[in-house]
Parts: sequence; C-alpha cells; structure tokens
Amino acid sequence: MPWSIRIGRIAGIDLKLHFTFALILMVGALQWGVPHGPRGAFFGVLLVSLLFVCVVLHELGHALVARRFGIPTRDITLLPIGGVAQLSRAPETPRQELWIAAAGPAVSAVLAALLFGATALTLGANGLTDAETLSTLLTQPSLPTLLAWLAGANATMALFNLLPALPMDGGRIFRAALSMRLGAERATTVATGVARVLAVGMGLFGIFQGQLGLALIGLVVFMSAGREQHEVLTRRVLSRVRVEDAYNKHALVLAPGDRLSRVMEYLLTSPQADFAVVLGERLLGVLTRERALQGLAYEGPATYVSGLMQRDVPRIDVDATLEDARRLMAEQRVGIVAVYRDDVYLGLLSLADLSEALAVASAAWRHGQGFGPVSYTN
Repeated sequence: MPWSIRIGRIAGIDLKLHFTFALILMVGALQWGVPHGPRGAFFGVLLVSLLFVCVVLHELGHALVARRFGIPTRDITLLPIGGVAQLSRAPETPRQELWIAAAGPAVSAVLAALLFGATALTLGANGLTDAETLSTLLTQPSLPTLLAWLAGANATMALFNLLPALPMDGGRIFRAALSMRLGAERATTVATGVARVLAVGMGLFGIFQGQLGLALIGLVVFMSAGREQHEVLTRRVLSRVRVEDAYNKHALVLAPGDRLSRVMEYLLTSPQADFAVVLGERLLGVLTRERALQGLAYEGPATYVSGLMQRDVPRIDVDATLEDARRLMAEQRVGIVAVYRDDVYLGLLSLADLSEALAVASAAWRHGQGFGPVSYTN
C-alpha cells in the first residue's frame, strides 16, 4: 500500500505502518495530555499503541486461518481506521471465506473477555459496582483505565466488524453464507446492496451526529463494496478464458548475445514491453522494460541482454485459465509468466495481456458473445 513503511515481520508476514498512524498517536497524546500533562500524554500514546497491537492480532487471526487453507498473506498494514491483511488470492470456497472472515472478530472477542477479566481483577470485588471508581476508570490514567479502554475497544471491534457490510468481516461472512445457496455472483450482488445501504446510513448518521470518523468509514465501505462486486465479475470472466487465447503468439524475441541497442529499437517501434530471451526454442529469461531502461541509463546500449534478464520466470500451462495466471502472478508478485505446453516454451503472458483479454471478453459477453472471433450474419 502506498505511503506505508515496513516495521517488521510477524509469523512470517510483513507488518507495515501507514504514515498517517503518527496522526493517531498525536491525537492520543493530546486527548490525554491536555487534562493530565506529560503523564497523560504518555498514557495516550501507550493506549493507542496497544490498541493497534490488538488490531494486528485481529488481522493475524485472518492471516493464520487463511494460511491453513493454503492462502498466503502478503502483508498486514496498519491504517488510522484499522488494519488490512492483504491475502495473495481470494478464498476458493464459501466455507474458506466464512472461516477466514470469522477469525478476526473471534480474536477480538477473546481479547475483550480477557481484558474485561483483567480489569475486574485490578479493581477488586467491589470496583465494578462502585460509581466513583467507574467514573475515575474512564478519565484518569491508570492500569485499570488502560485495561478497560482496551477491553471496550476490542468488544467494539468485534461487534462493529460483524455488521453485514462488505468488505467488513460481517459482510464477508454474510456473502459466504449466501454463496452456499445462491452462488458467488448473486451472493456478492446481494451483499453489495446491503453494504451500500448500511454505508449510506453510517455516513448520514456520522454527519448529523458530528462523528466524522464514522462518516469516513461509511464512505470507505460504500466504495469498497463496489470493488468487491467488480472482483467477483473479473474472476468469472477470467476463469472462462484460457491462456492460449490471450498470450502473445507473435512476440519479438531476443538472443542472449543481443545488446540493449536492439531493445531500444524494439521499444520505439513496437508496443511490446517485455521480451523473452531464447536460445533455440529454450527460454533463458525475460528482459522487462524497466530493466532495459535501467540498463540503458547506467550501463549503455552496448550491454548484453543476458546480463540484465530475469532468469527465474514462473511457468503456466497453456490450457490453464487466465484466473489461474492472475493468481500465479499475485502469489509470485510478478507481472509476467512463461507459457508452456508440457516442457515446450510457447510465449509470454503479461498483466497487460490479462487486462486486454479482460476488456475484450467483458465486452463480448455483454453483447452475448463468447470470447473469441465475433461473427456477423446478414
């Protein structure tokens, strides 16, 4: 995600922090520091920091359950409005989506119960029933106050995330349950409609009640719900098109002894951006546009392409679907794959090829025509 920095790894997953997180720390410091001085400011920063530790645990719940289903998680990013666990691919079945989505709120609910119990222990037997103690608990920096705020935040996180609004956890659970009866596409359409209604409600309530944070969440939910529906339609289209129908069968190729001067000519005279480096009929590697331009800038046009090419290129079978290819690219974090039939190299398939095939196939199906040559009769 843009404007994010990597701060570490947890369970083999990169943990990233959005730069706006600093604003939340400042708000916490000011909210507690103004009435309570430096001690309050430290308390506010500690409270916000521990709250985001709870958010990490919530997202880690999603990630670890996804891992059980063979779905890697690219990273976990902390944002001002929460966290995002970026899975490398979507769950394949409604059951997988249901379990992955439910894991986050389950973690938050367990944390809330443990923290409420810890709060009760620190206050003693009569602490939770004494009005003066409870009043102090909400306003004075102390260990019981810290535990109580964290308990309440985790309970809120668990309940709020169960709202049936995509892309929130409750929305994914709702869609997964519907998918078991209606299929993924119809379920997503219904879940998207419900999400948009709830998003508008959150937005209006937030505006009229002065809760700008809630209004912002409503806006994010509204926009994200549309992306969820688009993603399902994209998967449907790409799963019906084979790699054989989309890869470039007439691509320009390079030999390992070619120099960047030839690549310059190809880049200027053709729309092709990535070039296979072949010896006979064997693929040696791929030279991407980015590497070619870097080579031209720092090493010059006389440089051999064999020294700049990417040698480890993921392979995909020519009879696989474009959805298989997109999933492979996402998992390997690459923009190009090599197309093979058995062990025979055929060509390259890039993200640009995927996008073009998606556009053509979507237009053809909108017209009621399958992917492939369109025929007309008089």
